[in-house]
Amino acid sequence: MSKEETKRDVMSQLLQLVAPGTPFRDGLENVLRAKTGALIVVGCTPEVMEIVDGGFSIDCDFTPNYLYELAKMDGAIILNEDAKKILYANTQLIPNSSIPSTETGIRHRTAERVAKQTNKLVVSISQRRNIITLYQGNLRYSLKDIGVILTKANQAIQTMERYKTELDQSLINLGASEFEELVTLHDVTNAIQRVEMVLRIKNELNRYITELGTEGRLISMQLEELVGNTELEVRLLLKDYVRELSEEKIKDILLGLKRLSSEELLDPHHIIRLLGYPHTNAVSEELVSPRGFRVLNKIPRLPSIIISNLVEKFGHLPHITVATIEELDEVDGIGEVRARAIKEGLRRIQEQVLIDRHI
Repeated sequence: MSKEETKRDVMSQLLQLVAPGTPFRDGLENVLRAKTGALIVVGCTPEVMEIVDGGFSIDCDFTPNYLYELAKMDGAIILNEDAKKILYANTQLIPNSSIPSTETGIRHRTAERVAKQTNKLVVSISQRRNIITLYQGNLRYSLKDIGVILTKANQAIQTMERYKTELDQSLINLGASEFEELVTLHDVTNAIQRVEMVLRIKNELNRYITELGTEGRLISMQLEELVGNTELEVRLLLKDYVRELSEEKIKDILLGLKRLSSEELLDPHHIIRLLGYPHTNAVSEELVSPRGFRVLNKIPRLPSIIISNLVEKFGHLPHITVATIEELDEVDGIGEVRARAIKEGLRRIQEQVLIDRHI
């Protein structure tokens, strides 16, 4: 897992813990409205207890009202790992002062140093600025107003709709070219670029949905409807066009695509290189032939093992398309009935993409 993916997973876990609708978030909002400020550590490990001084033990179940009342005192509050119990209150935190901090306020500076020293979630609620800030390790994130997040999420959905329309058209054009045997690497990289753009917007929207908690249900439903099987689509695209097919190579390309910057993603030569083709100026116009994984996957009730057997037997989609029923019947796992279904399925798909391209 890359550093970026690890950071995204940590952020997702933090946002789930403090999402609207959770008791913890209700308690934080109570403190925010009361303008008392607070410093809260989630997790009571030996490393945390080493820097805790004073205060008193409570060891009671967490409720938003208890958090609100305890935050009226100046000291920090210590919760257990899942924020379901309040363990200590009114404590003083004394982290290592040599740990660097970019914060200016005493509460936020302490929160940042405690988070770096213990790698536990520390929540700081500003008394004057009315902001909830999360710290864990080197990560820092300020929770935004729900209205602001909803606006950003709706903007991202609109962007997603535009990109998905472009992706669908790109895949239709690619499908038509596949049956006409006119696919170039430029067509392939164009489709992969659009798939990756859609998936990047999906990742951004997932973070918004997590941060919105119970308020994000509608956005989540819209996202699910828009994205559909896009992640499967990119895997099938790669299996069709990667120069040397292997599961390990597919994983490497998917990881490589995620690592590309926005500018690099728009440069087709980066994707051509990931696919394993030589880097030349003319290579993008080179004709390539699909293996057929993507098209065959559209035939109903055709198991993946049968698709793999077909590709292994015939090599490329054009050979599968022109194969007779008798030739298809010879493939392991395919009887006459399934051979006819494959032949008919390919005919229908070809007709449909050619019609869709001109709509």
